[in-house]
Amino acid sequence: MAIFSVYVVNKAGGLIYQLDHYAPRADTEKTFSFPLDLVLRPHDERVVVAFGQRDGIRVGHAVLAINGAEVNGRFTADGKDVLEFLSNPANYPVSIRFGRHRLSSNEKLMLASMFHSLFAIGSQLSPEVGSSGIEMLETDTFKLHCFQTLTGIKFMVLADPRQTGIDALLRKIYEIYSDFALKNPFYSLEMPIRCELFDQNLKLALEVAEKAGPFGPGS
Repeated sequence: MAIFSVYVVNKAGGLIYQLDHYAPRADTEKTFSFPLDLVLRPHDERVVVAFGQRDGIRVGHAVLAINGAEVNGRFTADGKDVLEFLSNPANYPVSIRFGRHRLSSNEKLMLASMFHSLFAIGSQLSPEVGSSGIEMLETDTFKLHCFQTLTGIKFMVLADPRQTGIDALLRKIYEIYSDFALKNPFYSLEMPIRCELFDQNLKLALEVAEKAGPFGPGS
């Protein structure tokens, strides 16, 4: 079981804090001979597998590195177009590492804003007045848990579907936010949280939740 990440979104829908706590390693590196038996296509400023799956490489996986050097979007470390480089037989054999694309800071900001909108839509669709909004979204690989305070701040935790004690963890994070962000004289409401004590106590709370599940009295 694991807790993957934490997001804090202000009442206007802006991402003010994000922590990647645990990221499952799904990278696969293989050496290929020419011609490449995978179909690659450019997508959102990166090169991804469009057709063909083998040895842990799946459709949608992005090219992360070539010959041990990290790629930069659609370009190799030395500035060459990835697709052009891989279409040249002279560059083979070649080692390619595939894996899930890492979200950029801008993508995280955009996704947090989108969830804020979905949360509002969920509240408006409710047949009853006073809906709490979206509290959980579930997939086969993770669950997104959300707790919104009375002031509109949203605390979101992405965790393994089997992870227990997330409701208690969300309230613990709210407690840490109140103690180490709101009581910080240098912190301005609705602005990004940059506080070392907040970081330290949040990471400790995540470790406790992963090992023991729900928080006990006085934790």
